[in-house]
Formats: sequence, structure tokens, C-alpha cells
Amino acid sequence: MSIDTAIGNTPIFKINEKLYAKLEVFNPTGSIKDRMALYILKKAEENDELEPGHTIVEATSGNTGIAFSMLASVRGYKAKIIMPCNMSEERKQMMRLFGAEVVEVGPNAFKDAIELRNELVAANSDHWSPRQFENLNNIECHEMTTSKEIIRQLFVEKKKNIAALICGAGTGGTIMGCHRSLIKIEKNLKTVLIAPEEDAATHGIQGINDGADFLVDRSIVDAEVKVSTQDAIDRARRLAHEHGILAGISAGANVLGAERWLAENDIDGVAVTFICDRGERYMSIL
Repeated sequence: MSIDTAIGNTPIFKINEKLYAKLEVFNPTGSIKDRMALYILKKAEENDELEPGHTIVEATSGNTGIAFSMLASVRGYKAKIIMPCNMSEERKQMMRLFGAEVVEVGPNAFKDAIELRNELVAANSDHWSPRQFENLNNIECHEMTTSKEIIRQLFVEKKKNIAALICGAGTGGTIMGCHRSLIKIEKNLKTVLIAPEEDAATHGIQGINDGADFLVDRSIVDAEVKVSTQDAIDRARRLAHEHGILAGISAGANVLGAERWLAENDIDGVAVTFICDRGERYMSIL
């Protein structure tokens, strides 16, 4: 049995009568990024872009790096992950456990990480990058997998009208891909972007708003809800206490932002958001 078969088909959880959350913590490395990493890697293998022994190089806040580190390990590749030094130590440790080399740049310096990634790929013929921030397969992954699961779980099985899609954006792949599918079954779908209250250089909601929205088409965004880092941490803690879900900081931001938006907006149906990753990788923060 390949680890590939364990990625996706995650359960959906009822937060309250109006809000459901996709539990992406059930992916093998504990985050939604496993989906995108596998999808992009398979496309590259199909196109003969990779050979055994090649090095996968990517810039990340952490979860994409963990996902590619794991997949590189089981597929016979090397992994070199570039990330800001102020990202959680637990995520760096996970990548190293999978055998990856972790290269650190300055605090919240995502653009520096991307530039270094590009330089390494250009200088080394055996280095390949998934380019998660630019790769349209990132969007296609969630259009073809994540959103189809949501439709099956909520619309088909639970007979719920999916009236709102509410989540933050790191690369933007999740919100863009899911919007593409969900808008086809609900033409009045509201797409709500969760963003940090603080600016990109100082916020601590690791995994969202990493300096830019990259793949997000702002024309599809109906509203934006700001959440502070501390409020996101507090809501993540409450998810553990109230629901038994040990989730990361971005999940706290997603759920709290969704609750705030729903408190001010009546919808004919339910909203869906994401528990993007597990909380163990933030224990030094939570």
C-alpha cells in the first residue's frame, strides 16, 4: 500500500448549525498541503521532470515543506526546504526527520526564500522546484479533489446547500480551487477570505498571508475578515477544549473568522472552512 492512498478523503466536522470544517489533519503529515504536494509531484513525474536522486527545492512557511520532505523520502528524492527562521521549530524538526535539509532565511522573509529557491534551481541541473506559489496545478488539485469531497459530503450526503466558502490563503490554491467547483453548484456562493489583522511582517498566523496572496484572484472574493494572531491562537485552543480538535493557528483564524462573518450575514445553507493542520507543530506557541 502506498502512502499516496492515505492522502485526501478527509472527514468533515460540524462546528455549529451553520459551519462545517474539513479536517485536513487526517492527511499523513497532518496538513492540507499533502494534497497539493502529491498532485504537483505526480504531474512532474508524468512529465519526466524528475529522476531518482534529484533534489526537490521549495520555499515554505512549513507545511508544504513537510509534505514534500515526506514524499521525497518515500520516492527516492532529496529535499531542500527554505523557510523563514521564525517559523515553528517543530515543523523544522519534522522536515529533518524525513531527511530534508532545512535552509533558514530572515524572519517572515518569504520573498527572500523564493529568490533563493529560484537561484538554487537555476544553478543546479539536478534541482527541481514545485513552485507552489506560481503553479496552477496547486489550484487544480483542490478543484479536482478537495472541493469534490466537500460537495459529496455536504451537498450529496447531508443535503446541505453550500452557501459560503471561508478560509485564509497561503498560496491561494485551496480557496481558488474550491471556489471553481463550488460556484458551479451554488451560483450565489459567497467566498470569504480570512486575513491577519497585523501586517505580513509581524503577524504570527503561520501559513496564511505569507507576504502575498500569489494565486488568489481578488475578483472572486466577496468579503475579507481580519483576525489577530492572539485571537487565532485563542480560538485554536478552544477547538481543543470544546471539540477535541488539536489544530494549528490558521485553523483558529479560519473558524473564528467564519464565525464572525456568519454572525453578520444570513445565508441560505451552510459555510465550509478548513482545519488546515495539527496543533502539535505549534506547541511552543500554543
